[in-house]
Parts: sequence; C-alpha cells; structure tokens
Amino acid sequence: MSGKQPTPEVALDFPREWIEFLDPDDEQHLIRADLTWLLSRWTCVFGSACHGIVPGRAQDGCCSHGAFFTDSDDENRVRSAAAKLTPQTWQHYRRGFKNYTEMDSVDGTKPARRTATRSEDGPCVFLNDAGFPGGGGCALHAQALRDGVHPLKYKPDVCWQLPVRREQDWVTRPDGTKILLSTLTEFDRRGWGAGGHDLAWWCTSSPEAHVGADAMYITYAPELTELVGVAAYTRLAGLCAARLKSGLIAIHPATAAAEQPRRAPRRTLRGS
Repeated sequence: MSGKQPTPEVALDFPREWIEFLDPDDEQHLIRADLTWLLSRWTCVFGSACHGIVPGRAQDGCCSHGAFFTDSDDENRVRSAAAKLTPQTWQHYRRGFKNYTEMDSVDGTKPARRTATRSEDGPCVFLNDAGFPGGGGCALHAQALRDGVHPLKYKPDVCWQLPVRREQDWVTRPDGTKILLSTLTEFDRRGWGAGGHDLAWWCTSSPEAHVGADAMYITYAPELTELVGVAAYTRLAGLCAARLKSGLIAIHPATAAAEQPRRAPRRTLRGS
C-alpha cells in the first residue's frame, strides 16, 4: 500500500470529447460516451498506489463504507455469491443476508439496504485485511476469481461499475419521439454528492492511477458491455479505437500528467 503523500489531483473541470451513436440492436437507445474518460489510462491501483478515501486507511481503498444496493437483482446476486464464502475465504464471515447487510439511507430520508460495515466507522464487512491467510481485499472479488468468473457477477453494482458513471434517462426529442439516453462518463468526486469533496483521495483525478497499459475502454470491456450491451459496446470500441488512432482526442489531464515524465525529452550537457 502507498504510504507517501499523494500526487496532486487534477481539477474536476476540463475540456472533454464526447461521441453519440445509436445502439445497433435498438434504434431507440442512444449512447453518449465520454471519450476523454474511456481513452484515458486509468487503472485500479488498489494494494499498490492507492491512498484510500479515508485518511490513514489506504488499505481500505474505496471500501471504507458499505455499498448500497441498486435493486433486488443486485441483492440476490450478492446473496448467492456470499453463500460460496467460508471462514477460510472471508475473514469477517457472517451467515445470513441480514447479518452482513444493514439498512441506511442514501439521501438521509429514504431507507436503503447496503452491505454492513465491520464497525461503526467501517470498513465494508467483505473486505479482508491484507495479511489474512485466505487473501486480502474483497472476499467476493476473490471468490469470483477462484470460480473463474468476472467479479461483476458477484459484487454489488456500485463496486464493479466504479469508476464508470452510467446515467439513463428517457428523452423526448423535438419531433415527439422518445429515446433512452445512456451516458457513460467518469465517476469523479462529484459522483458521491457533496461528501465527495471531503474524500481524502480519489483515483479518477489522480495521475497515480492513470498508469494503465491500455485505454479504459479495453481494460473495462466486461463492465462496459454489461452496462450497454454487446452490440453497443462493440460499436463503442470501434469508435474509440478509430479516435485513438487519429490522435485528436482531448486527453484526460491526469493521463497527460502521468505520461509527462516519459514524454519529456532527455536533457544532455552541451558537448556530450
């Protein structure tokens, strides 16, 4: 885990490049994608360069709080995955859905269920400590890998979708026709609401997390496919590849900052 001071994060507002296209499988589904984000070199640095969202708790990563469920399908998926865990693979093993979840509220008024925390101030009950013999990190994530499936099949929606933000709205066009607009973009600090500005560190705007070998649309292919469907992702990937090849993208400033040391020309002494 990272123990050094975080590199300064980039500002939240900067020029972005967007693209819109119709889902090949559904002419009423319009995808609006943030190319600046999807062509960035962001990658998860949990366990290495991650500083965590709570001061002094880098080992938590972004698991310092419980994860709210989006719907009953989300709950049932986690329930089925948790049933595969044992005290040997889950450090804070609890039997029974209601024993590892609790009621809370996203907006302070409407009740919502989330994964429980190990204590009043967290972290998530599914987070194993780094030194746990069964393996550190998310117990659900590790179980998915043991079972040979992608972690999105076992983890809460919010956990596998981050740091991609998908918003969906039915939009009425000037001619009266309606379309479903899916927007794919960066889940930056503002995605958490007002409290997002109080996070000790957040990865999407940090150059320390923009060190991936490939662009995000490649490394996050399974998640993006789950969010918009196979046909739409295939179309999106083609558009991303073409734009990347053109070299005309509005590059994410955190990716640019991460690449700066590699791009800087080597300085030599005169006469050498």
